[in-house]
Amino acid sequence: MGKRFDSLQPDHLIFIAAQPMFFVATTGAGRINLSPKGMDSLRATGPNRLVWLNLTGSGNETAPHLADDPRMTVMWCSFGQRPLILRAYGTARALHRGDAGWAALAALLPDQPGARQVVEMTVDLVQSSCGYAVPMMEMTAERPVLRDWAIGKGPEGLATYWAERNTLTIDGEPTGIEANL
Repeated sequence: MGKRFDSLQPDHLIFIAAQPMFFVATTGAGRINLSPKGMDSLRATGPNRLVWLNLTGSGNETAPHLADDPRMTVMWCSFGQRPLILRAYGTARALHRGDAGWAALAALLPDQPGARQVVEMTVDLVQSSCGYAVPMMEMTAERPVLRDWAIGKGPEGLATYWAERNTLTIDGEPTGIEANL
């Protein structure tokens, strides 16, 4: 059965550190966005704080959603032997590379090519649930495709990609990344 907590418990922090992926949900004035995230891009830096890198992708919904409505949910789901779903609810802010505070937050995470924002979340509710219906699957490897693609683009190529593909949300709202071009 599900349980609620005011903060991430020590066993939650161990579980989070072992997960190869997580999901992020945000909403703004338009559509709700739910995105899977991978690579080594998230840290629980305390019982009520998460920091993660938002890497370059086909869309750019999280940062403008948080500017409009700072509520965010992060979810981890075990596909291994121990069934567990863990959700962290709270408020967050996204910082772009040029923003004050970017360097301090980004330093908490590995340098990932294509990082376009760093997100800091204050957790005010944690919920665990059984995950009994989640299938068991095995991770065989990380996909190197996004990392290789970002390295191949280089800083100038990434800026061009951001300008062409990441300046507006799917609802046509500005993402704020244009200040970093």
